[in-house]
Amino acid sequence: MKLSTPARISVGIVAAFAVAVGVLLAVNSGGSEAQPPNVTNDRLVRADSHKLGTAADGKATFVEFLDFECESCRAAYPAVEQLRKDYAGKVTFVVRYFPIPSHFNAERAARAVEAAAGQGKFEQMYQRMYETQSEWGEQQVPADERFRGYAKDLGLDLTAYDKAYQDPATLERIKKDVADGEALGVTGTPTFFLNGQKLQPQSAQDLVASIDAALK
Repeated sequence: MKLSTPARISVGIVAAFAVAVGVLLAVNSGGSEAQPPNVTNDRLVRADSHKLGTAADGKATFVEFLDFECESCRAAYPAVEQLRKDYAGKVTFVVRYFPIPSHFNAERAARAVEAAAGQGKFEQMYQRMYETQSEWGEQQVPADERFRGYAKDLGLDLTAYDKAYQDPATLERIKKDVADGEALGVTGTPTFFLNGQKLQPQSAQDLVASIDAALK
């Protein structure tokens, strides 16, 4: 597929996304028949949704429902990071939590990221989770103290972090994202939406093509 000129995808994106896309399609294929049409309501992007970059013109909004313990999300992470660089200032990138119940530490990881967000460190903790996933993912041992160590490394006020991490409101915030995802037809992670349309990418180039089309 020939890439359009506004942004060229790197070989690194192709390689990283290729690892994730097979699992992504397998997980989400079961829900494809029930895929909702374009969604423009606040279930997709709420006022309190976390944004990793904003486009002033609001022409394109890319939303990812993710699970920090999901290996496919980790594999797609470099590709998404590259998209953020390539489309900085042109696309609004939104992150929504969708921890899978079978992932022992997924909800804990989301709570840690949300607790860090309360001190302005959402992006840093979001990145740390993926960078270290191999150290704590796919284990049946609570990673609370490990995540607290990340908070310390980031220079967070640990008293405030602990309070937020244990606060029921933090978990409710995460569950709100999950409920929105389920209402939108999300059945696995990562799941991407662009301007309200649920994407079914076969490759990283498909994401680029979709974004380029939205920006025309």
